[in-house]
Amino acid sequence: MLIHPTGRFDNHPADNRHIEVRPLAAAIGAEIRGVSIAELSDAAFAEVRAALFRHKMIYFRDQKISHADQAAFSGRFGPFAEDAYTQGVPGYPQVQPLIKEADQSVGMVFGAGWHTDSAFLAEPPAISMLYGVDIPPYGGDTIFANSALAYAMLSETMRRMLAPLRVHMSMGRVVQTAQAHLAADETPLGRVAATRDMGRLPDEIARKVQGAMHPLVRTHPVTGEKALYCDETYATGVEGLTAAEAEPLLRFLAGHITQPAFTCRLRWAPGTYVAWDNRLCVHQAFNDYDGFRRELYRTTIAGETPS
Repeated sequence: MLIHPTGRFDNHPADNRHIEVRPLAAAIGAEIRGVSIAELSDAAFAEVRAALFRHKMIYFRDQKISHADQAAFSGRFGPFAEDAYTQGVPGYPQVQPLIKEADQSVGMVFGAGWHTDSAFLAEPPAISMLYGVDIPPYGGDTIFANSALAYAMLSETMRRMLAPLRVHMSMGRVVQTAQAHLAADETPLGRVAATRDMGRLPDEIARKVQGAMHPLVRTHPVTGEKALYCDETYATGVEGLTAAEAEPLLRFLAGHITQPAFTCRLRWAPGTYVAWDNRLCVHQAFNDYDGFRRELYRTTIAGETPS
């Protein structure tokens, strides 16, 4: 452990009247109990939304919902985002299937590597959600790291240095890794792997490889909290710095954000529903469940231009 920020953790729950909140770890994450997301009152939903911003990631157990329920609940957070990888299920284009069959053995899985979702877009998604239907008996966990706490634990000198910098976010590494390890098929990464020639990418993929410049430190539009906007998957450079200058800085920041003291680990179960705020945390999935089927459904909520 590189840092143990004693006295800087503040993941205790707020006072709630309509939901029960149980923190998962000291740094990030909380379970919401006592509610069905398909039947939330407006008052209960307001507390759920506040809990998401407070804890960065929240989850519910034993939810029994349809695609319609998931779309309706997700839509209460705002309009749906552009989905950079997947295509929706019939009748519900906003609900994206993420399925790995038991007989599939692949070199990478969707969501592998520390990242914040679709950061290469001009307006990356604010909130992502996953609903677990078919879950392996073990493996397939998701880890989350609190990028706001990581920012708060930097020295004042480092925070001043980072304040004016902009990070280049690109899908380029994902395309190259998918090309090297995956076969072309109709899975989300299989469609990316089909783009074999980096010099002749389809326009839609080329736009995402070109990516976007965003503040390296962004401010949450609701809470005003500052967080590092950096990861090991999409962050490829820093505006105004050479590659040799930017690489060690980005490597340090990615490692700083994801050290154990700033993380929580979620073990999935059938009926688990998870939501996280991409503006305040990063996450990664594990490719450690060969021989088991895993079926989840994702929704993403539109964000703003980072500032």
